[in-house]
Amino acid sequence: MESGNTTAGLTRRGFISGAATAAAGTYAFAPGLVSDASAMQQAAKPNSTINGVRLGINAPYSVRGQFTSAEETLRAMLQLGLSWVELRGPSIEGFAGLPEAPALPPNGPAGSPAAAARQAAQRQRAEQVTRWRLSQSMDRYKELRRMYETAGVNIQLVKFPDLTANLSDDEAAYIFEVAKALGAEAITTEPPLSHTKRLGQIASKHRIMIGYHGHAAVTEVEAFGRPGSYEQAFFYSPFNGANVDIGHWIAGNNVSPEPFIREYAHRITNLHIKDRKKNQGPNTPWGEGDTPIADILRLMRDQKYTFQATIELEHPIPPGSNVMAELARTIEFAKRALNS
Repeated sequence: MESGNTTAGLTRRGFISGAATAAAGTYAFAPGLVSDASAMQQAAKPNSTINGVRLGINAPYSVRGQFTSAEETLRAMLQLGLSWVELRGPSIEGFAGLPEAPALPPNGPAGSPAAAARQAAQRQRAEQVTRWRLSQSMDRYKELRRMYETAGVNIQLVKFPDLTANLSDDEAAYIFEVAKALGAEAITTEPPLSHTKRLGQIASKHRIMIGYHGHAAVTEVEAFGRPGSYEQAFFYSPFNGANVDIGHWIAGNNVSPEPFIREYAHRITNLHIKDRKKNQGPNTPWGEGDTPIADILRLMRDQKYTFQATIELEHPIPPGSNVMAELARTIEFAKRALNS
């Protein structure tokens, strides 16, 4: 097996030429394409299960603010041919009618009237969200699931960053019920490690895995940067899982995540796929960093892992390219790796 980010016939930089150059025009975001629900239902269904590997996307995060709604996210996925998604809470709840957040007042130094006013506005918004959540039925979320599934897209994961131990039992239960209504297999989130004992108990009650997202902060006790952080969370509950970001892993730990993935595959909800340099290095276009993306994808293929390989677009957009073209290039990279 070839090492690092080299696939058969595909060098570190070679994948960004040829077909990918054409993709820069083909995949420019076109909001008018597949513009309503009926048209999306009639569009050709995508299929991004490649040799058994479920290739998906963290959305709408990975489109860099070009759109935010669940409908626009679906249109973009159809353009890209992706059939798996880790769909984020604001888009999910926006579809269900959550009122938009008002603009916060300007901040100021700690203890100042401006800082106090901003904190009061944040508390009011949190209270508004809680009241709204606890008043919802699951009908609108079931409608969202039908819209995606009819178009051929599976909401395998949902991401609620505010799922922490600070939420009440009722509000946490609401998030788990939303995940069930959408057909999700797991919820991903980013709490401190110390929150995972209570969250694991809640997850056990609802019998849905929580995938804790890792970063590169290996020296922070509360962060999921070191393998031991995940192992501590695993100890608390069988429903505590790992959303392993392989780019952050290589940047923080300077070693491949492959041994961890092999040992704890039964705990992994999904992998975030991105490229970074070692020693806290920067994000790079796929194939230009130190992350063994191709090897990890082939490991998933060969071991028949069913957790999602979730694309995260975090590298700077090269001159002459755009977000959708870069996403198309990552998909092409993954296809070549998985077909080699």
